[in-house]
Amino acid sequence: AADMEHKLCRGCWVPVTGLVICLLLCACVVDLVLAQIRYSIPEELDHGAFVGNIAEDLGLDVAKLSARRFRIVSGAKKQYLEVNLENGILFVNEKIDREELCERSPSCFLHLQVVIENPLELYRVEVEILDVNDNSPSFPWTEFNLDITESAAPGSRFPLESAQDQDVGTNSLRSYQLSANQHFVLNIQTRNDGSKFAELVLDTPLDREQQKRHEMVLTAFDGGSPERSGTALITVTVLDANDNVPVFDRSVYRASLVENAPRGTLVLKLNATDLDEGSNGEVTYAFSGHAPLKVRELFSVDPYMGEIRVKGVVDYEKASVYELYVQAKDRGPSAVAVHSKVLVDILDVNDNAPEVILTSVSTPVQEDASPGTVIAVISVMDRDSGENGNVDCQIPNNVPFQLHSSFKNYYTLVTSEPLDRETVSEFNITLTARDLGSPSLSTRRTILVQVSDINDNPPRFSQPSYTVYVTENNAPGASICSVSAFDPDSNQNAYLSYSILEGQIQGMPVSTYVSINSDNGNIYALRSFDYEQLRNFQILVQAQDAGFPPLASNVTVNVFVLDQNDNAPVIVSPLPKNGSVATEVVPRSVDAGYLVTKITALDADAGQNSRLSYQVIQATDPGLFSVALYTGEIRTIRRLVEKDATRQRLVILIKDNGQPPLSATASIVLTVVDSVPESLSDFGDLTLSPKPPSNIALYLIVSLSTISLIFLVAIIISSASKVPTNCMEVNGNSSFSQSYCYKACLTPESAKSDFMFLKPCSPSSTPRNNEAKNADNSWNAHSRSASVNNGATTPNEVIIHPESQLVSSDESYIRSSMTKWGKKRKKKKRQITKKLLELDGLEVKRKIKYTSKRGKQTGQVG
Repeated sequence: AADMEHKLCRGCWVPVTGLVICLLLCACVVDLVLAQIRYSIPEELDHGAFVGNIAEDLGLDVAKLSARRFRIVSGAKKQYLEVNLENGILFVNEKIDREELCERSPSCFLHLQVVIENPLELYRVEVEILDVNDNSPSFPWTEFNLDITESAAPGSRFPLESAQDQDVGTNSLRSYQLSANQHFVLNIQTRNDGSKFAELVLDTPLDREQQKRHEMVLTAFDGGSPERSGTALITVTVLDANDNVPVFDRSVYRASLVENAPRGTLVLKLNATDLDEGSNGEVTYAFSGHAPLKVRELFSVDPYMGEIRVKGVVDYEKASVYELYVQAKDRGPSAVAVHSKVLVDILDVNDNAPEVILTSVSTPVQEDASPGTVIAVISVMDRDSGENGNVDCQIPNNVPFQLHSSFKNYYTLVTSEPLDRETVSEFNITLTARDLGSPSLSTRRTILVQVSDINDNPPRFSQPSYTVYVTENNAPGASICSVSAFDPDSNQNAYLSYSILEGQIQGMPVSTYVSINSDNGNIYALRSFDYEQLRNFQILVQAQDAGFPPLASNVTVNVFVLDQNDNAPVIVSPLPKNGSVATEVVPRSVDAGYLVTKITALDADAGQNSRLSYQVIQATDPGLFSVALYTGEIRTIRRLVEKDATRQRLVILIKDNGQPPLSATASIVLTVVDSVPESLSDFGDLTLSPKPPSNIALYLIVSLSTISLIFLVAIIISSASKVPTNCMEVNGNSSFSQSYCYKACLTPESAKSDFMFLKPCSPSSTPRNNEAKNADNSWNAHSRSASVNNGATTPNEVIIHPESQLVSSDESYIRSSMTKWGKKRKKKKRQITKKLLELDGLEVKRKIKYTSKRGKQTGQVG
């Protein structure tokens, strides 16, 4: 203990042992380090005087004082002490006058608070200010005049005005000394507070006739080293005798007075009587020479009524009791004053509200701060005493903070639960300090605690997914949509950038199709979309904030390409000869309603853009033939007569239902014949085996039935997607009296394919070699975008490639079907094909190719 005392107090200029008591108290509250240390220094030191190495005494690293914001906080009005942050030395910043700071208090302390951050540490430092003998005793007046009657008896006492010394302890007033004389001696007395005053005592009787005036020097000495003194001249005038003096009814008066009593408040009434008559019996009252100057400032005495009243502001915090020395003297000649003492007890009133001092506030605080994090250090003071000075501090219950008590009247504000800046970004915490007086007084102080953001929220898109509709043939570079996300975080944690994640569309990188503005989320098309090639696709957009570490979220954008009427109808059959006109043969003997031929056209568009209608725009005889509006079937309106021309030309307009509509025209030359020829000149080089037509038809029906059965089984096995039925009608003509029409139907809902025999058709002319070739070229030019049913959905595509023409000297059959040929059925297919060729004597090389979304399988049949 002695070593620690010496270490902590070695900066004092007075001896350490016995003079300085140093206490180091450490306590841990939450994460706060609390300790107490004491120094002692004399008053009146010059600026820069060494007090102590506070950094060394507290065990702190001097190099980190500035970084940790080392500072001292004093409750005094002046900053008497300061710390050199380079060496940790506590020094005198301003000269200290103990008498000004503590008046006549026996002890005088400067209370300092040392605050260090990172981590937060709090130390309490008490610096005792030691008194030096810098004040000499002094009397209120340099000369005292006393009137003493000559009849005064030896032993009579005459109080003298006390000397005042602002110093305390040994440096305060110690004694009085009276110069040598024949009649008076000095009697020194001590008050309750330890102060001394002198009384002049008559030692031998006075004789006015011998000496009318006596002068003496009164000297007051203090106990300092070196000793200081003050003097006053006492002049005694000897009066003639007034043999009765006033007498107080009490030797000591006592009264109670509430502090802050209004001026003029009656404290008590003195009462003294004199048995003399006249002026010798008229008593007057006054303060005696023992009354301190402070008492004269606070109280007054009515000279005639003897009433003591409040003159100044009585403050319990400055003094709890006052001693008033009064005297009574008659108005007769040679009046002698008598003395009494009045004790006035001051009663404390709760007249001081608590004072709240924020020693340290750490704000803003991060929202991920753990519970128990120190936000502020608070000290509370109340100058009242007793219950009036006991203070209780509270904060509201609806905030995530708690108030912990450390030292007496010291509190720490800490977090009590996790914070969320997105819910509450700042708190106005009202601290209420209330004393226990009656009525109690309170002080409120608002502490603003701001919550700083961390990147704890990923971006959120305004929609769970986006659906975008883009019309085909859009302009490259145009914006097709915009995605938007928001982030509840702040600053860079809420700054978002958008990007498209890697992926593929039809085997190509998604970056070749679309791009995105990283700042605002606008999505742009990099190419012009074609509905016939790409119906829809998906892209994955990512929004990422700029926090550390960054957070991101994704959203799916579904892009649907809308069809435009950008494809004109394409005529599939009948195929024109020589690239311009198609021909058909019509027997003259047919009835009205006879199906001459059927115009088949395809439109690669979808919906209304692919819905076709047919109409005759030119005709040799408008009343002879008609075309069905939606099927394209050309039928006779009436029977043919002899006068009808043998060559009839029809121009058919095929128009879609788009806006604006697109169209195509087909020219057909119908040749009216009396009977169907048995052979065609185009196939004159080929011979047909002489087989009965009935047997050929029978074999054909059996073969086609077998093929249809196999086709049906294959379609049932591969059934998958649900889309409308797709149909392709193929007509076959021959030289026989009747031909056969077959219809291949693909039903995507069940993935079945049906091949059915419909009905016999009227014979028509067989396309010639060059017509078949032209039709083949025309078909290939449009086969990439042609759909079977022109529907709005994406059907299974059926593509027919006529790779060669049908060649026969007598007849030609067009056999077509749609199927998926497995490996196990190839042999059966070849056998059936061979059989048909043997029966018909035909070489068939047309291919029907079927492509399904569920797999790449193709089959071909002759």
